[in-house]
Amino acid sequence: MKKSVLTLVLLFVTSIFYSQSIIGKWKTIDDETGEAKSIVEIYERSGKIYGKVTEILDAKRAKSICQDCSGDDANKPILGLTIIKGLKKDGKEYNSGEILDPTNGKLYRCLIELKEKDKLKVRGYIGISLFGRTQYWYRVK
Repeated sequence: MKKSVLTLVLLFVTSIFYSQSIIGKWKTIDDETGEAKSIVEIYERSGKIYGKVTEILDAKRAKSICQDCSGDDANKPILGLTIIKGLKKDGKEYNSGEILDPTNGKLYRCLIELKEKDKLKVRGYIGISLFGRTQYWYRVK
């Protein structure tokens, strides 16, 4: 009986932690068209946050490569590409990292904030966060 109660409490605590975390799969929504574009899996490695494209929702673009990317990302398939790199938790948001826009190959400074348990604010910017754009991504269940 005690083991059952302990197991239920641990499952409850784990579900609360999971729902308050940015870790998981997120559907990206284009801020200009409002269309769903891809699924990005956000994960933690060595205390930093990363995000990788795990699915492209437009079948015509499923085999696209990052033609305008530079460095290690040059001419790699967008599917499987790490687009969020090295974010650190800072209060309620994650920042001090970068986000790659595979459509133009540019890297931007990035901040991410969990707005609701299933809604993520993702902002890419140059210089200060005033000069950038924001997308809202939604958790995939």
